Amino acid sequence: MTKLSKKKITNAIKELSNIRKKILKSSFKANEGHIPSAFSILEILYVIYNFEILKNFKSVSEKKRDRFILSKGHGSLALYGILNNLKILNDEELYSFCRFNSKLGGHPDKTKNKYFEVSTGSLGHGLPISAGLAMSLKYKYKKPPNVFCLIGDGEANEGTIWETLLFVNSRKIKNLTIIIDFNLSGERAIPMKNLKKLLQNFQNEIIEIDGHNLEKIYSAFKKKNSTVPKIIIANTIKGKGIKLMENNPEWHHKVPNKEVLNNFLNELS
Repeated sequence: MTKLSKKKITNAIKELSNIRKKILKSSFKANEGHIPSAFSILEILYVIYNFEILKNFKSVSEKKRDRFILSKGHGSLALYGILNNLKILNDEELYSFCRFNSKLGGHPDKTKNKYFEVSTGSLGHGLPISAGLAMSLKYKYKKPPNVFCLIGDGEANEGTIWETLLFVNSRKIKNLTIIIDFNLSGERAIPMKNLKKLLQNFQNEIIEIDGHNLEKIYSAFKKKNSTVPKIIIANTIKGKGIKLMENNPEWHHKVPNKEVLNNFLNELS
């Protein structure tokens, strides 16, 4: 199946709105968090976790399960919100975000939750780990499980990203899918408007999509890999869903006060 039913899309839109509300509340309670960075990747994570892209992820003891690694760890609230929606994290856990002794920090911590494959947050590290993991699985199993790694466009400025792309291409690690959250975060530092052209030099399969269109995201993941790794460039809006936040660098690490929070919640209703 390469298409989503209208019913699934309608239900997903409702759930995504509710998840965004919970992310806002969680950040408000903690007075912490990168809300816009979470909002830009939310549809991507929803598709990965809800539409059977990530196989057997709940069976953490299953060695042949698929893996997802959120390399841009500061977008952790999106991952926490998705897991809460799946009933893997309850509301109390979600709203404990960044509090003392909470299992949910500003970045995913593998030692505190079995559903986090890797502790991430130091940008540029998640992709090399994903590549090594995917390669080991490739050589261990005839039909290896898939590894999905999501990085940010600002993170793509890290040298380790390009070194890993060289490695991934040379080894033809086709069970690795790299998703780039192209929300223009890096444009104020090092513009990368020619990102697709740069990536084409690595001879990978490159798919460019609207990172908020559920059908386009799903189709990109479902497209069969050839003999090379897949790179999905997801064009997204940082702060998607809240007009004041969208593409506004002021909100990168800003938390709403009570009045603004209520306005944002009403906007999402």
